[in-house]
Amino acid sequence: MKAHDRNLVGTIALLGWLVTGCSTPSYTTSPYQPGPQIGRAIGTGAGAVAGNAAGAVVGAGEGVVGGVVAPFDTTTRVVRRWHTEITPDGRTIQVPEDVLVDAYGRPVNRQYPPPQAQPQAQPQPATNFGQK
Repeated sequence: MKAHDRNLVGTIALLGWLVTGCSTPSYTTSPYQPGPQIGRAIGTGAGAVAGNAAGAVVGAGEGVVGGVVAPFDTTTRVVRRWHTEITPDGRTIQVPEDVLVDAYGRPVNRQYPPPQAQPQAQPQPATNFGQK
Protein backbone atom coordinates (compact mmCIF):
# COMPACT_ATOMS: atom_id res chain seq x y z
CA MET A 1 0.00 0.00 0.00
CA LYS A 2 1.43 3.37 -0.97
CA ALA A 3 1.80 6.23 1.50
CA HIS A 4 -0.97 8.21 -0.22
CA ASP A 5 -3.39 5.28 0.19
CA ARG A 6 -2.46 4.86 3.86
CA ASN A 7 -3.04 8.56 4.49
CA LEU A 8 -6.44 8.37 2.78
CA VAL A 9 -7.49 5.32 4.83
CA GLY A 10 -6.29 6.98 8.03
CA THR A 11 -8.20 10.17 7.23
CA ILE A 12 -11.40 8.25 6.51
CA ALA A 13 -11.02 6.27 9.74
CA LEU A 14 -10.43 9.47 11.74
CA LEU A 15 -13.45 11.18 10.20
CA GLY A 16 -15.59 8.12 10.88
CA TRP A 17 -14.45 8.09 14.49
CA LEU A 18 -15.25 11.80 14.90
CA VAL A 19 -18.68 11.48 13.30
CA THR A 20 -19.82 8.46 15.32
CA GLY A 21 -19.83 10.38 18.59
CA CYS A 22 -17.57 8.37 20.82
CA SER A 23 -18.47 10.20 24.01
CA THR A 24 -19.70 8.19 26.96
CA PRO A 25 -22.69 9.69 28.74
CA SER A 26 -22.09 10.62 32.34
CA TYR A 27 -24.70 9.24 34.73
CA THR A 28 -23.28 11.03 37.75
CA THR A 29 -24.48 14.44 36.58
CA SER A 30 -27.91 15.59 35.61
CA PRO A 31 -28.48 15.74 31.84
CA TYR A 32 -30.85 18.65 32.45
CA GLN A 33 -28.08 20.93 33.68
CA PRO A 34 -26.34 22.91 30.92
CA GLY A 35 -22.83 22.81 32.46
CA PRO A 36 -21.82 19.26 31.46
CA GLN A 37 -23.43 19.57 28.04
CA ILE A 38 -21.70 22.88 27.30
CA GLY A 39 -18.38 21.52 28.56
CA ARG A 40 -18.71 18.43 26.40
CA ALA A 41 -19.57 20.54 23.33
CA ILE A 42 -16.66 22.94 23.91
CA GLY A 43 -14.27 20.03 24.46
CA THR A 44 -15.41 18.30 21.29
CA GLY A 45 -15.05 21.50 19.26
CA ALA A 46 -11.63 22.32 20.68
CA GLY A 47 -10.45 18.78 20.05
CA ALA A 48 -11.67 18.85 16.46
CA VAL A 49 -10.00 22.20 15.76
CA ALA A 50 -6.71 21.18 17.39
CA GLY A 51 -6.75 17.81 15.63
CA ASN A 52 -7.40 19.37 12.23
CA ALA A 53 -4.69 21.98 12.77
CA ALA A 54 -2.17 19.30 13.72
CA GLY A 55 -3.27 17.18 10.75
CA ALA A 56 -2.82 20.10 8.37
CA VAL A 57 0.71 20.76 9.65
CA VAL A 58 1.67 17.09 9.39
CA GLY A 59 0.12 16.76 5.94
CA ALA A 60 1.94 19.84 4.67
CA GLY A 61 5.22 18.55 6.09
CA GLU A 62 4.78 15.16 4.44
CA GLY A 63 3.96 16.85 1.14
CA VAL A 64 7.10 18.98 1.27
CA VAL A 65 9.25 15.97 2.14
CA GLY A 66 7.69 13.93 -0.67
CA GLY A 67 8.34 16.71 -3.15
CA VAL A 68 11.96 17.15 -2.09
CA VAL A 69 12.69 13.40 -2.17
CA ALA A 70 11.04 12.69 -5.55
CA PRO A 71 13.96 13.85 -7.77
CA PHE A 72 16.35 11.63 -5.83
CA ASP A 73 14.30 8.44 -6.23
CA THR A 74 16.66 5.79 -7.59
CA THR A 75 14.13 2.99 -7.86
CA THR A 76 15.07 0.83 -10.83
CA ARG A 77 14.12 -2.58 -12.13
CA VAL A 78 15.20 -4.89 -14.91
CA VAL A 79 12.96 -5.63 -17.85
CA ARG A 80 13.81 -8.64 -19.98
CA ARG A 81 13.01 -8.57 -23.68
CA TRP A 82 13.47 -11.52 -25.99
CA HIS A 83 14.50 -11.36 -29.61
CA THR A 84 15.10 -14.04 -32.20
CA GLU A 85 18.51 -14.66 -33.74
CA ILE A 86 19.69 -17.17 -36.30
CA THR A 87 22.97 -18.92 -35.51
CA PRO A 88 25.66 -19.48 -38.17
CA ASP A 89 24.63 -23.12 -38.41
CA GLY A 90 21.00 -22.16 -39.21
CA ARG A 91 19.26 -22.66 -35.85
CA THR A 92 16.77 -20.10 -34.60
CA ILE A 93 17.21 -19.21 -30.93
CA GLN A 94 15.61 -16.77 -28.46
CA VAL A 95 18.12 -14.43 -26.84
CA PRO A 96 17.29 -12.40 -23.71
CA GLU A 97 18.13 -8.71 -23.49
CA ASP A 98 18.00 -7.18 -19.99
CA VAL A 99 17.23 -3.46 -19.85
CA LEU A 100 17.56 -1.41 -16.66
CA VAL A 101 14.57 0.98 -16.39
CA ASP A 102 13.58 3.69 -13.90
CA ALA A 103 10.28 3.96 -12.00
CA TYR A 104 8.53 5.26 -15.15
CA GLY A 105 9.80 2.48 -17.44
CA ARG A 106 12.37 4.64 -19.25
CA PRO A 107 15.72 2.97 -20.03
CA VAL A 108 18.55 4.08 -17.74
CA ASN A 109 21.92 4.88 -19.36
CA ARG A 110 20.97 3.18 -22.58
CA GLN A 111 23.52 3.66 -25.32
CA TYR A 112 21.53 4.17 -28.48
CA PRO A 113 23.25 3.52 -31.79
CA PRO A 114 24.17 6.68 -33.67
CA PRO A 115 21.53 7.72 -36.17
CA GLN A 116 21.99 6.36 -39.66
CA ALA A 117 22.67 8.94 -42.34
CA GLN A 118 19.74 9.19 -44.72
CA PRO A 119 20.71 8.83 -48.38
CA GLN A 120 20.38 12.09 -50.26
CA ALA A 121 18.12 12.17 -53.29
CA GLN A 122 20.08 12.58 -56.51
CA PRO A 123 18.87 15.42 -58.70
CA GLN A 124 17.34 14.19 -61.94
CA PRO A 125 18.58 15.68 -65.18
CA ALA A 126 16.06 17.89 -66.93
CA THR A 127 14.52 16.37 -70.01
CA ASN A 128 13.07 18.25 -72.91
CA PHE A 129 10.01 16.31 -73.94
CA GLY A 130 8.44 17.18 -77.26
CA GLN A 131 11.25 19.48 -78.37
CA LYS A 132 13.41 18.78 -81.38
